[in-house]
Amino acid sequence: MKNIKSNKIGIIGAGTMGSGIAHVSALFGFDSTLIDINHKLVNSGIDSIRKNLERQVKKDKISIGLMSETLDRLDFSTDINELHSCDLIIEAVTENEEIKLQLYKKLDTICQAKTIFASNTSSISISKIASVTNRPEKVIGMHFMNPVPIMQLVEIVKGNQTSSSTMRFVLAVAQEMSKIPVKCLDSPGFISNRILMPMINEAIFCLYEGIGAPEDIDLIMKLGMAHPMGPLTLADLIGLDVCLNIINVLYSDFNDKKYLPCPLLENMVREGKLGRKTGNGFYNYN
Repeated sequence: MKNIKSNKIGIIGAGTMGSGIAHVSALFGFDSTLIDINHKLVNSGIDSIRKNLERQVKKDKISIGLMSETLDRLDFSTDINELHSCDLIIEAVTENEEIKLQLYKKLDTICQAKTIFASNTSSISISKIASVTNRPEKVIGMHFMNPVPIMQLVEIVKGNQTSSSTMRFVLAVAQEMSKIPVKCLDSPGFISNRILMPMINEAIFCLYEGIGAPEDIDLIMKLGMAHPMGPLTLADLIGLDVCLNIINVLYSDFNDKKYLPCPLLENMVREGKLGRKTGNGFYNYN
């Protein structure tokens, strides 16, 4: 295998997760191209990466020189065809199955046969994604945690046909990004969200039923279970729409009422109260 850092990485989706992945990809030496559907989204991703790099400089995590080198390794575009020569594509678009499947059908016609497709999906089947391509052995899950520049874990999800060589390559890339990759098999919600989302949903039920205030529910989990933040604070960070999407996937795929989303969560998403990104969720951020 050639030097792992000589591989070119394409990242699709310039939102919180995609820009975070592009940040660490370029920071740790990979030439990286960040793509989104319009210039407004791309520019937002650029701003986010720059601000996070500046924050790292202020905290003496990186030097100004390394920040400059990182930005030099980053390209930005709205043209998906520019991903043709990439060795690895990491997809981080909205958690919508139909959108993702259509994207992978298109990528399959654009990218070279050698290109590996890694999805940052938090709940959608890797095997289902692989089934719409002509390279199912080169499709894998690469589920980063938010915020990407800080969180160490990357959940590496093996689809039914993911090859051992694909697995080895993606594990090596994650390690070069200074992450700790942990393997799991393809299953709804994988390991992380299969455990996390029912906990968040149950915390929302506690609020919905008037058992405790948001601060009290979160404090009990922080002090009693040593969680760094409470489940309602975490839900606001993740995005309530994202939480609801994942819970709905678990409910649909397992056909088990224990994954039924709390009505309060559904109402808040319907009202546009999505957490930090809208300034209002279980807490007010304005």
